[in-house]
Amino acid sequence: MIVPGQTLHLRFRTVRRRFTGHCVRAAGPVDVVALLNVVILVGMFWFASSSFVLQPGVQVRLPEAPFVDGALYGAPTLAVTAQGLVFHGDRPVGFPDLERIFADASVGGAASPRRPLLVEADAGTPYDLLVRIYALAVRNGIDDMVLATRPPPMTPAP
Repeated sequence: MIVPGQTLHLRFRTVRRRFTGHCVRAAGPVDVVALLNVVILVGMFWFASSSFVLQPGVQVRLPEAPFVDGALYGAPTLAVTAQGLVFHGDRPVGFPDLERIFADASVGGAASPRRPLLVEADAGTPYDLLVRIYALAVRNGIDDMVLATRPPPMTPAP
């Protein structure tokens, strides 16, 4: 029936039929295969978007020691390779630079106590190079030096 002045929207509202469904949707646990597919797809996207850039650094094989000792976190650290290269942080340094670094590290007041120098020397590092570094540190006021080691491998208890 057409009512004069009735909008088009209201005209079709009265004509529309409503149908009831005959099927009931199954409600149950999540299908394991579908969940596994989603997990695999998320893993593939994560793997494809990850970065494959290595962080620059020096590989140092520390010698084993049967004792555990060390320096506090934040101590000035040197890495010395078996080839005789010396690194402070992530940059190579020479002996003139070491003298400046040691002078900066030895300055300490009441607010900042002096910290020991931590040396991560490779197992094949020449002994005379370590002695030269230690002598340079002592000459610049650092009298406490710690050589980094790794603990021996742990064996399971019988």
